[in-house]
Formats: sequence, C-alpha cells, structure tokens
Amino acid sequence: QVQLVESGGGSVQAGGSLRLSCVASVYTYSISCMGWFRQAPGKEREGVAVIDSDGMTGYADSVKGRFTISKDNAKNTLYLQLNSLKPEDTAMYYCAAGTRACHRRLLERYFDYWGQGTQVTVSS
Repeated sequence: QVQLVESGGGSVQAGGSLRLSCVASVYTYSISCMGWFRQAPGKEREGVAVIDSDGMTGYADSVKGRFTISKDNAKNTLYLQLNSLKPEDTAMYYCAAGTRACHRRLLERYFDYWGQGTQVTVSS
C-alpha cells in the first residue's frame, strides 16, 4: 500500500506560479510511474504530467512548456512546478502512483494509488 500526501496548492493570479509536492510512503525509486491529474468542477479528471522510473516525462498538450514534473528519490517526493498559470488551470490536483510501466501515458488505468488532492485556484 502506498500513501500519497499532496501540498502546495493555493490561490494565485493569472501568470503566477506554484509548486505542488507529493510525499510518498515508500521509496519513489521503487514506483514504476508517478503522475499528476486534475479535476475541475463539473469536468472529468484529466492527466497533467507523468514521470516514469527512468525519469522520462510526458505532459498534456494544455500544460506543455508551462508545467514541469520532477521527483526527488532521496526525499520520496514528487513535484509539479506550475508556471504561467491561467484561470483554466483551476482544479483539484491529485498525485498518483502506479506499480506498472505507464510508458508516459496519462491514463488513470496505469495508476493504483491516489492522494487526497490539493486545490489550485487561478484568478484573472
């Protein structure tokens, strides 16, 4: 069982930045795939960014060039740097971990464990 705890959300103005963190209860180097998903009110949850055990990353088109996913295995922590934020980035952001290779695909079926979420609100 893997527990994930997110932090770092908040309210910012458009153009601002935030860094989300997700601390895992196990060694992150042992997790095949980790990622960030988000869900806005009235919308389905969508994949934002993913990183595999080799450090290879994948991003949704809507965040490419603005968001950066990374992890620090020494701290068992996954990060998501959010830059140039837009009001449409407003959502609950969830950290996820999977025990199988995800091939950098932003699909929920590759992920077995989920955090409780951290809210990001961007005002115009």
